[in-house]
Amino acid sequence: MKRFLLLLIALLLHTGAWAHKPSDSYLTLRAATGSNDIAVRWDIALRDLDYVLQLDRNGNGEISWGEVRLRSDDITRLATSRLQLSASDKACTWATTAPLALDKHSDGTYAVLSLSAQCPSLTGALKARYSLLFDVDPTHRGLVQWIAPGSTEAQALVFGNESGEQSLALQPAGAWETLRQYMLDGVWHIWIGYDHILFLLALLLPSVLVRQAGQWAAAPRLAGAAREVIKVVTAFTLAHSITLSLAALGLISLPSRLVESAIAASVVVAALSNLFGAVESKRWMMAFAFGLLHGFGFASVLADLGLPKHALVLALVGFNVGVELGQLAIVAVFLPLAFSLRGTAFYRVGVLKGGSSIVALLATWWLVQRAFAL
Repeated sequence: MKRFLLLLIALLLHTGAWAHKPSDSYLTLRAATGSNDIAVRWDIALRDLDYVLQLDRNGNGEISWGEVRLRSDDITRLATSRLQLSASDKACTWATTAPLALDKHSDGTYAVLSLSAQCPSLTGALKARYSLLFDVDPTHRGLVQWIAPGSTEAQALVFGNESGEQSLALQPAGAWETLRQYMLDGVWHIWIGYDHILFLLALLLPSVLVRQAGQWAAAPRLAGAAREVIKVVTAFTLAHSITLSLAALGLISLPSRLVESAIAASVVVAALSNLFGAVESKRWMMAFAFGLLHGFGFASVLADLGLPKHALVLALVGFNVGVELGQLAIVAVFLPLAFSLRGTAFYRVGVLKGGSSIVALLATWWLVQRAFAL
């Protein structure tokens, strides 16, 4: 039990580094018709480049355009050493097609590289090997939009530590491949979305307990605890599915800073409710209300991945199903473990009260960081 508590605390402390969106870079790879060249636009966060290359020369905590420009060649060398394209097992060579530029994303400023990969041919097997930042951040991802020769539709690919090498299809992806890719993206996002996970767990922690005379006591039956879990998870799923779909289809749009701040606030409220018993049998209502906000957070990730116009609904369904599968996997681990510990002071005091206190403090710090762009 002590080991479990130490593991919980270590996980919560680890999440403090993730108050903002996890590290991603964005690539658009476009094969030119009638040519063996691939045009590449690569957006890499300045905060990530600064971590590796120490761009902030004067140490004032801000990265100026002058500091970036001085390291332009180093940035290009780093990037091209971490992305290899090959055709028929023969390496493509890199050329720079435009000077380094800067662009704004929802989570900060990015360096923009304009490159060309000159390949022997584009008729054989085309592969990409991506390894940017994996040595310093195993959760980093490369989000790729691949446009095959003669195609106007982009195929979304995600390069991660476990999927650093992938094939680039010369023909448009089929329906199953599109569905599978977006399902995997959905599962991955919920697993690295610590704010979403902590919100859900904060609501689920009391599900194996009941309130008696103002105190928490062990729930008598697993069926009753499972019913509470199902109500919370269903309400959360329904709510974020609604706003995810509306936002992904462009029907509703909210500022990213507002959404991320509100999500952090939802974690604070959920954790504090466990400490003060403010919400007992109506946690599913809280899950639904705040789930609407979390849906906008999911939608921002889906926007980064890109939605194929020819398979818009399929990609949206796949991502949503992936989120739910990842969520159910978390619940499948949580419920039997929590139910087996529910009668102990360790769970009622250490996990419920102690864990909720840590979550509330952590999420409050996230809220301050996000609201004031720290």
